[in-house]
Amino acid sequence: MQPLKYLAYYPQDLQDRVQDLIEAGRLGQHVAERYPEPHQIRGNQALYQYVMALKREHMSSAPPLSKVRYCDKISTLNHALGLHTYATRVQGAKLKTKHELRVARVFEDGPAAFLHMIVVHELAHLRERDHDKAFYRLCKHMLPDYHQVELDMRLWLTWLDLGSAC
Repeated sequence: MQPLKYLAYYPQDLQDRVQDLIEAGRLGQHVAERYPEPHQIRGNQALYQYVMALKREHMSSAPPLSKVRYCDKISTLNHALGLHTYATRVQGAKLKTKHELRVARVFEDGPAAFLHMIVVHELAHLRERDHDKAFYRLCKHMLPDYHQVELDMRLWLTWLDLGSAC
């Protein structure tokens, strides 16, 4: 039985069903059937435009983003798939804050829904720093099936970790 690191906090019955899909070699097929369409957002400039369009649509009053980009080092260094960082500095008598959003490079080649989910998650951090009820309510406001897409994204990452063999 394979340890399912992306599904560790999900119920055991769900993990057992995923394990059955892995053993049958159908996990990749299951995810591909649900999310057949890849996105066309290649490169940092395209990602920036995509994120800013979502931000304008759902969070127009949120603080501005100074940088948006794909990052190769994110998943190995931070054990994360996306990262919202901010730096505060003193400028005269005021504090200035710069917000950056980084997305793991693995999503550059993934299904469109997974990129959308990661961007929604990181944009929600502009308003809510902690992963609490208000944070997930905001995520669901921007992406109504947020939790299902997050689960499916975790299945996809599990499939990638297994070497796409199942």
